[in-house]
Amino acid sequence: MTDRLETMSIFVRVVDEGSLTSGARALRMPIATVSRRISELEGKLGAELLLRSPRGLTLTDTGRTYVAACRRILEDVSEAERNASGEFTAPRGTLTMTAPIVFGRLHVLPAVNAFLRTFQDVDVRLELTDRPVNLHEEHLDLAVRIGPLADSMFIARKVGAVRRIVCASPSYLEKRETPKLPGDLANLDGITFQSLMSPQDWRFGSGRQEFTVPVRSRLIVNSAEAAIDAAIDGLGFTRVLSYQAAAAIRAGQLVPLLQDFEPEPWPVHLLYEPRALIPKKLRAFLDFAAPRIAADIA
Repeated sequence: MTDRLETMSIFVRVVDEGSLTSGARALRMPIATVSRRISELEGKLGAELLLRSPRGLTLTDTGRTYVAACRRILEDVSEAERNASGEFTAPRGTLTMTAPIVFGRLHVLPAVNAFLRTFQDVDVRLELTDRPVNLHEEHLDLAVRIGPLADSMFIARKVGAVRRIVCASPSYLEKRETPKLPGDLANLDGITFQSLMSPQDWRFGSGRQEFTVPVRSRLIVNSAEAAIDAAIDGLGFTRVLSYQAAAAIRAGQLVPLLQDFEPEPWPVHLLYEPRALIPKKLRAFLDFAAPRIAADIA
C-alpha cells in the first residue's frame, strides 16, 4: 500500500509539473525511475494515463479521473496522519502559507515571527510571491489575498484594506504644478506599475462616481519598488498600493496626491479551505496573527 501511495504521489507531481523531466527534478529522482514507476502504474491499471509528446504531457480521460482520485486519497491519508499525530488536538506541525512579496515582508512576516516565538511546536513555510496561487493544488493551509475575492468555496477572514494612492516627490512637484483634480494628471509625467493598472488611463472614484482619466506613462515597470524608486528620483507621479509607498511617504520622499478621489480601498483577507476539522496550527495562527496584521495595516 505504501508503494502504491508513493507511486500516486509521483504521478500527481509529474502532472502538476507538466513533464517527466520537471517532475523528476521536483521529486529529486532519476527521470528513468519516474518514467518506470508511471509505466508500471499504467500496467497495473491496464489503462493509459498520460500521452507523451515533445511538447509535454497530456492526460487521457482516464488519467484526468485517476489524478483527481489520487489527490483525494493522498489528502485523506495526510489528514489521517495529522489527526493521529495530534495536529487536531494541539498546535503542532508545519503551517504552509503564501502572501504577496512586499505585503508579506512588511506585515505578514513580523506576525509569523511572533507566532513562532509563541508556538514552539509549529513550523512555518512562507512563500512570498505575487503570482496567483491555488491553495488546494499546492497543498497550502493559508493565503493572504489583496483585492476583491471571486466567489469560491474558501473561507475568508478580513484583516483590513489597502488604498490605491497617487504620489510624487517634492522635487517633481516643485517643478510642476501640483494636481488638484485627476484630470490634471494628463499634463504631467506618469510612472505606471503595470500589474496594478493600465498605462493609458487610470480609474478614480467608486461606484456610480467612478471615472477614468488619460495619463502619459513616461515609464512602465512591472514592480512597485521600481515605480516608487523612479518617483522618488523625480521622474513623475505614480500610483501604487498604500503599504508599498508608506515608508517613502513617512520619510518625506513622496507626497500623496488626490486623496479625495481615490477608488474604493481593496480588502485584505486571510483565505483557507473549509474543513470538518481545522488543524489547531491553522486556528492558532488565525487567532494570533489576524489581529496583529489588522493593527499593523490600520
